[in-house]
Order: sequence, then C-alpha cells, then structure tokens
Amino acid sequence: MEVLLVVRQFRSVQESLGSIDVEATARLITAAADVALVLNKDGIIQDFAFDGQELDFKGADSWLGKPWIDTVTRESRPKVEELLRNASDTSGPSWRQVNHASSGVVDIPILYAAAETGDDGKLIVIGRDLRAVAALQQRLVDAQQSMERDYARLRHAETRYRLLFQTASDAVVIIDLPGRRILEVNPAAARLLGDQADRLAGRIFDECFEKRDRGTVADLLIAVGTGGREIERTASLSRSLGKVHLGASLFRQQQDTLVLVRLSPASEEAVERTLPLSKHKLLKLVESAPDGLLVTDTDGRIIATNGAFLDLAELINEDQAVGQSLDRWLGRPGVDLRVLTGNLKDHGSVRLFATQLRGDYGTSADVEVSAVAFTNGEQTCYGFTIRHVGARVTSPSAATRVLPRSVDQMTELVGRVPLKELVRDATDVIEKLCIEAALELTGDNRASAAEMLGLSRQSLYVKLRRYGMADIATENGSS
Repeated sequence: MEVLLVVRQFRSVQESLGSIDVEATARLITAAADVALVLNKDGIIQDFAFDGQELDFKGADSWLGKPWIDTVTRESRPKVEELLRNASDTSGPSWRQVNHASSGVVDIPILYAAAETGDDGKLIVIGRDLRAVAALQQRLVDAQQSMERDYARLRHAETRYRLLFQTASDAVVIIDLPGRRILEVNPAAARLLGDQADRLAGRIFDECFEKRDRGTVADLLIAVGTGGREIERTASLSRSLGKVHLGASLFRQQQDTLVLVRLSPASEEAVERTLPLSKHKLLKLVESAPDGLLVTDTDGRIIATNGAFLDLAELINEDQAVGQSLDRWLGRPGVDLRVLTGNLKDHGSVRLFATQLRGDYGTSADVEVSAVAFTNGEQTCYGFTIRHVGARVTSPSAATRVLPRSVDQMTELVGRVPLKELVRDATDVIEKLCIEAALELTGDNRASAAEMLGLSRQSLYVKLRRYGMADIATENGSS
C-alpha cells in the first residue's frame, strides 16, 4: 500500500515572507531543525549549526570546508548524493535518513532534506534527530521479540501439556463447573468411561454414573467449587462399568472456573479397561505365565506377584505374599536374597541364579532366578522371574547321584550341597577325568595307564569299579 504525501506550498511567498531578513531566516532555520548545513554548489560545508548538548557528532569541529558526504557513514553516502541531486526539485523536499558517526557506540540517525537557496547554487540542508524515533522503534522490536518468545514458550508448554494429557495412564477429565459439562477427556479416561473422547466432550459429567450416584458426583463438584480444596468420592459408572474413585481439584482459566477430576478404578475389570490394548495383553501374559513373576522393593518385600509364584510358595492368594520378604521362601535364609539384591544394586540384572524355593507346607523345588532393577516413578523396584527346573525330564540314571563333569556344574551346586561333599565330589571328578585321559592316551591299556598315573594296577581297578568304568574293554592282552 503506497501513501501519497501532498506537499502544500505557501500561497504567496513574496507577500508572506518578503520582509524577513537574513538574521531572522537563520534563527528560523536553527529553531526548526536539529541540524542545519549551508553548502556550496559542490556540496562543501560552508557553515553549520546544531545543539552541541543534544548532538555529539564525531569530528564536528572539522566539518567546515569538508564535503558533506565525508561526514556521514559509508552506507549513507548514496543517500547524500541523492539529496544533492534532488535539491533543485521544486515539487517539494525529499527526506532521507543519514547516519553520522558519534563519540559513543551507536551512530546518530538524522532525517535530512536539501533545497537550493538561489542562483548561486548554495544549498540549505536541514535535519531532524531520529534517535527518539529509533529508540521507539527498537523498543517496538524488542517488545515484538519478547512477545514471540513468550508465545513460543506458551506453544511449547501447551504441546507438553497435550502430550502428557494424551499419554498419561491416569484417567483425567476436565469439567466446566457451572454447567458440569465435560470439556476434555484423555484416552485413559475415555476407555474407563467406555466411550470415545469426542463423544464424551459436551456431555454432563453426572450422566456417566449410575442414577443412584449422580447426586454424589454433583455434590462433589459443588463442594470443590465452594471450598476449593481437593475432595475424593467413590461412585459407580453407568452401564455396569464398575466403581471408580474420584478426586476433584478446582482451577481457573481466565474467567472460567474448571474442575480437574482424576478417576482411578476401584475394581480389577476397570483397571484393565484403562490400559491400552498392548499393555492389557502384556498384563494377561504376566498373570498367566507358567514361571513365577513378582515385584519387590529394594529391601526384598513383595509388592505384587502372579499365580505361578503363589503355586510355588503354596499360598492361597496374593494378600498372603504382599508385604512379606522374599527371603521367607527363597533359598538359604539371609543369604540368597542378599546376594541377589547386592548384584541388582551393582549391575542392574541377574541371570539364572540357581537356588531352591520353599513352600509354606514344607515342599521345596529347584528353581532358577533372573531379576532386573527398574524405576516406578521415583521408586526403585526389583522384578524377579522364578523358573521351576526340578521337573525337567532326565535320563534313567539321574535317579542316582551323578558326579558333575565341569566347573559350571560344580558352582551350580553351591548352596544346595554342603562344602565337604563339594570338595569330595571335586576330588572324584579330577580322579575320573585323569583316569579317562590316561586310558585314552594308552589306548585302553590299563597297565600303562596305571603306570602313567603312578598307581598300582590293583588300585586302578578299584577306582574303575568305583566310577562305573569296570566294563571298559580289557587292555590289549593285559587284564
């Protein structure tokens, strides 16, 4: 959009201003302008006037006799040249902003106009100080930038609020208090209320509950609006969706009075409805898993379990386990649980820890325990997987005790077999392995094997029978 500036000239200059002398003209120019310059036809400054208290031009004392163009900053030179070319234009002065260097840090902006004074080519240049305007413009720019930063912060805060509101597992409903109508509802609350979020918006909140409890819900909202403090109630949802606990808090948004209602399910069926489908399936898996699964605090006290653990521990329901130490059922009292929790604190996870699980009725089972540390809000918890390994199919000879054949098998027996037996078994393992190696090196020649081992032939035969190796084929012709 272009703005046309109409310059109105004096109607009769000679009649109106003809009696003004030179001194009066100088005073008028000095009063009307913040800066006044007198130039010759070549643009050389012959005289100038300005208020030295208000304006502090750098090198102004040396302006006389210098070209006007040399007193301005580099980027302002083309504007000075344009003003000098258009000084003889009779249609009206043209104004240009020109910057002068100053003793301070910031240049001084001056709005200049130039006009010829007569046939001798002299020019009168008058200027207006634009620092006040520039300061206002800078304040406007700063205000705009501040508004943009505030708007960006508000936009980011709203984005975070929306993300939290939509992904939170807690069911949250925002209600307009005067009309008791639902304004917003998050997905968790929509699942709990059994409808879609867009269909719930605009409904009266009381209608989501059984008729007998609608008065309770209405009284809750009235009490929150009157007292302003958080209040809790319990009510039954309509369509037999179960009971929920309601916690209501009052807040204001501009001139509107709103209530934030948190709904927490009071029944297991309602809890499952608040979960997303994928989490619901995962919960079903945990409940029906054949391995014992449980969660404890950092002291090993049980927070939650599944049915498989209750079967291993010979418990009737979960209440018998919650709050109890896992040490009551697991391995050696005071030892195994301390080892597990110590490793969880140091490493965060434990795999295939072999131990035993004792039931309340005296039975015990060989189990493998895997565990992991995780955080639930600000609380650190431990999750345990307990797998029963005693019922695995074994070979017919497993009914009798078989000697371990490796260090790994030996370490698996730690905690289940006394140390004396472990030492004896370790000795037997070493003897058997040495005899097998000697027989292999000698081609099953027992006499050579006995000599290699530093044993008498009779002692070798005794050990072969002891380790069940007497049926090995007789040595080459020497038995």
